Amino acid sequence: MKQHSAANIRLLSALALCALAALFLCPSPALAASAQSYFTVGHSEFHALVKDARKAKYRSNWQSVEKTFSRCLKASPGGSYAPKALYYIGRVYEELGARSGLKSDFRRAVDYYGRVLARYPRHGWADDCLYRRADVYARRLGETSAARLDLASIIVEYPRSDMRDKAEVALKRLGKYDWAIHEVSGGSAKAEADDAPAPVRQQAVGSQVGDPSGLAHLDVVRFTSSDEYTRVVLELDAQVKYRYQVLGPNPKVNRPHRLYIDLQNSRLGHDVTSATTVSDGILRSIRTGQYSKDTTRVVLDFLNMQDYKIFPLQNPYRIVIDVYAPDGKTPAPGPVMASTGPAHKTTANSDYRPPKGSKQMAGSLLEQLGLTVRTIMIDAGHGGKDPGAMSNGLREKDINLKFAKLVGGKLHAKGFNVIYTRTTDVFIPLEKRTAMANAQKADLFLSIHCNANHSSKVNGLETYSLNLAKTDAAVRIAARENAVDPRAISDLQFILTDLMVNSKIKESRDLAGDVQTSTIKRVRQSYPLNNKGTREAPFYVLMGAKMPSVLVEIGYITNKTESSRLRSDKYLSHLADGIVEGILSYKSQIERYAMN
Repeated sequence: MKQHSAANIRLLSALALCALAALFLCPSPALAASAQSYFTVGHSEFHALVKDARKAKYRSNWQSVEKTFSRCLKASPGGSYAPKALYYIGRVYEELGARSGLKSDFRRAVDYYGRVLARYPRHGWADDCLYRRADVYARRLGETSAARLDLASIIVEYPRSDMRDKAEVALKRLGKYDWAIHEVSGGSAKAEADDAPAPVRQQAVGSQVGDPSGLAHLDVVRFTSSDEYTRVVLELDAQVKYRYQVLGPNPKVNRPHRLYIDLQNSRLGHDVTSATTVSDGILRSIRTGQYSKDTTRVVLDFLNMQDYKIFPLQNPYRIVIDVYAPDGKTPAPGPVMASTGPAHKTTANSDYRPPKGSKQMAGSLLEQLGLTVRTIMIDAGHGGKDPGAMSNGLREKDINLKFAKLVGGKLHAKGFNVIYTRTTDVFIPLEKRTAMANAQKADLFLSIHCNANHSSKVNGLETYSLNLAKTDAAVRIAARENAVDPRAISDLQFILTDLMVNSKIKESRDLAGDVQTSTIKRVRQSYPLNNKGTREAPFYVLMGAKMPSVLVEIGYITNKTESSRLRSDKYLSHLADGIVEGILSYKSQIERYAMN
């Protein structure tokens, strides 16, 4: 049966491709014929891939199927096969998500199902899109309220649908049945929509209805904030060109300073809200809308702004906007285009104690200048769906987390306030980790990682700070930790030259030197250890940090000796003692400099 099935699929695909070739000889019915042929091929490829567990493991195979359905869309965007192609692209990303575990894949599935509903609400597959989207919301994304509303929509709006009974069973299982039916039937959900800012809401809806194929999608808008710093991240499913501008306040219409970013050749994803209230001391709100049919606009309304930086990151493509208010008090009189350099917050009632022998007023001055080290954020690299390097029976994310907690405990015993980016096995985007340190006003940022190399002979300890990579090895390691192709590092280095104006480059280099020297000295008392020195490279996880920041590669997981040591609590304790001693050395050094 399998052989006959495979033969039939190959025959069907060959016939469809022949039909495509015939288009060049028969131009009159070209659009309809090519859309139908592309859909036929895509349909066959999809179902064959679902049945082939070996091939289904590879992302490239699913992407190939998605491209076939996308060609169907482009061949006839308004034709009868367009809603079916959109539905199957959603199915492709749903299948991808089931294998990758990436929420971004499930978000894309949700987005494509939403496009069918927005553009073809009465199509025969609309109820299927609602049901599948509800399943993704509930099982994959944990968004049960959205799932309930989709299931209720099937019951209320498609009462004769073959999916109605299934939807009713699923909705009762999720609970709040009456609430969901009431919302879809015209309850408070409609009232909330009517209360939304009219221009933004209307633009967002218009983008879905008139969605041309081939545009990138703004899938996620997220932020991390405090009263002195906010990082906003715009995540898209493809790279886009963008432009931005700061506009002055307009008191007549109660408009504050605002920064807008136009994302060209893009549209709003289905789940992006039109407005998000922030009110953190810098930002009042973040607004999104479809500025034109192929341009998405994101507007940041400022309460207070002193400086900002914008830069892109890859895999997935996202645009990062850092906004600073260094003194935490005085709003800037107007847009500030040049970097002014952030400072640490001053605490009026400080319990800081200066080094022995110094004057009391010197301790206050140290803190005002940001020359204290009291709060340290420790970042356990990787986590959750991202295991990091894996070799010799070890997963990097597990070693990183165990060691981060060990270092944190020892630092806490020395009197430091210790905070963590993660204390469990969860995934945190790289750019969010530094943002967490900025928002919580950490004085140092320490990222813990294990190294890896294609050669099992390579071993040793090395410590990195943020800067341009000067060696091929530094480029390779930065590419691995950033999860990008090494060729992307050259573009990143160009971006970094602008970002480094505000970064603690020299301080981070000094911290790296102290950590590396102390750790090597400590560990060598009991174990031989290769000193690979301090290096500089453009790590995503260090970009935008307002405090001295380093990344420590505590050993090569691909080396048998070091992987064995990384299993040893005794060895890890020696490593942790060395890092703590390095931080203490750096702390005393900057305090000593301040006394001179």
